[in-house]
Amino acid sequence: MRLALAQLNPLVGDLAGNGEKILTACREAADLGADLVLTPELSLWGYPPRDLLLSHNHLVQQSDVLNKMASILAREAPDLAVLVGLAEQAHDPQLPQLFNALALIKSSQWQVVARKQLLPTYDVFDEKRYFRPAGTPAVLEFERDGRRWRLGLTICEDLWVEEALQGKRIAGPDPIAALLPQNIDLLLNLSASPFSQSKELLRQRLAARAAQRLTAPVIYVNQVGGNDELVFDGASFVVDEHAELALQLPSCRESVAIWDATSTATHLDIPTIEPLEKLFRALVLGVRDYADKCGFKRALLGLSGGIDSALVAVIAAAAIGADQVTSLLMPSPWSSAGSIDDALALAKRLGMATHTVSIATLMTNFETALIPTLGKPPEGVTAENLQSRIRGTLLMALANQQDQLLLSTGNKSELAVGYCTLYGDMNGGLAVIGDVYKTNVFNLCDWLDSPAAETCRQEVGLPTKGELIGTTIRQKPPSAELRPNQRDSDSLPDYALLDPLLKALIEERLSTEQLVSRGHNPALIGRVQQLLRRAEFKRRQAPPLLKVSSQAFGSGWRLPIAAE
Repeated sequence: MRLALAQLNPLVGDLAGNGEKILTACREAADLGADLVLTPELSLWGYPPRDLLLSHNHLVQQSDVLNKMASILAREAPDLAVLVGLAEQAHDPQLPQLFNALALIKSSQWQVVARKQLLPTYDVFDEKRYFRPAGTPAVLEFERDGRRWRLGLTICEDLWVEEALQGKRIAGPDPIAALLPQNIDLLLNLSASPFSQSKELLRQRLAARAAQRLTAPVIYVNQVGGNDELVFDGASFVVDEHAELALQLPSCRESVAIWDATSTATHLDIPTIEPLEKLFRALVLGVRDYADKCGFKRALLGLSGGIDSALVAVIAAAAIGADQVTSLLMPSPWSSAGSIDDALALAKRLGMATHTVSIATLMTNFETALIPTLGKPPEGVTAENLQSRIRGTLLMALANQQDQLLLSTGNKSELAVGYCTLYGDMNGGLAVIGDVYKTNVFNLCDWLDSPAAETCRQEVGLPTKGELIGTTIRQKPPSAELRPNQRDSDSLPDYALLDPLLKALIEERLSTEQLVSRGHNPALIGRVQQLLRRAEFKRRQAPPLLKVSSQAFGSGWRLPIAAE
């Protein structure tokens, strides 16, 4: 039996369009001689559909789309079957009224053949709001060329049951254990698993463990593409019954590949991709899909000559093309000539248009307007924030007038401790690196300027010769340049100390005692904890950010603003 892994990039809620995308993959799979096409979790809806699942019109449309798909496949590829992710309605008045399910389309008909058993409610997931859990495992009998195959069907979280590998798991049944007495030939896991660093390897380890337990190959099909804050990296694969990798699909792009279940081919030697390249490609994909799916053809960002805006400029150029990205330079009396020169040089290397608007006169006008009320010119943090808000206003005005997506350039470290200005540098439609710590911003820029990034730069359409970011930007001490000779280190601990502490607080949620035992300074712990708490009101008003870590400041971060 030949199975087609269809790694697809859906548009959330576009059932008709996603149905056409599945049909296109089926046509390609049929040409490749496939018997069964596998698509990701909720492939007809796109993941996560959130409250669109509560829309009666969408549920009615779902049946219409499935009927149409069944009719077309019966006509165009009568010997082909396809598994499609859908929302199945329950036939009683109890809540929730849906199952996260799989339907088999075959022989001009479709029927639900599996339901998800483990429903995640941690981090960005909230499936118990919409779905009921299934109580029993699903086995699909599929006949091909005189042989009857027994296929175990699982959906995403159903595979995540290995506490020894994960460190923890959600409460509930073990779908893999439930399949042990079923004597299945293959285990299928259809997923929508968002990207985070090191997650790809964990997925493969979980699949390998399931293969060992079941003595059967495991086929894992993942969604790809950016949907709001989430980036899905695809990277679908097959492990054989010996837990060896037998097929690997690419990361961060759509793909259809065939795996022959009767093949005796040895396992693959897959070239490794370093984590920084995976992170960069995920960010590029996230920006590209966010812009495209929200209807933006062009983007705008403020270019300061600093490392954060430089990285965002490179990501934007790779995502939608440098000719579709405009950068605005907004020097103040405190902006160094070197920063202006660095920003212009970067834009030239990328082939990106720039405009320069000095804010010196605007600063004077604002100060003059405020003196009668304040009794003196604004000073200190107020004066610094005023500069940032002037810049934010200019950027929003240009983005509105020119129908551009404004990209915010702040990083996770700044967002964590509140080293950012509401209605200023936080303005924007998307925070590109809002889940990337400052130290990792430097690491990404160092990698981009290294020979190791040349192939990746070529593949995403960036210049391949010489530096992109530039040595002067990469080696410049971080500064907001809102007052003379300002450095980030005037207000914040060194990022080499700050970022590991932030990661332990945000992603691991360690206690003070645990942090001290790791060697963190107690005074610094208390200071950073206070900064993190006090900045919550800013983060609540920040633009959506691309989640690339195990815990981002997005829908999965739910701390109160008014709290001890």
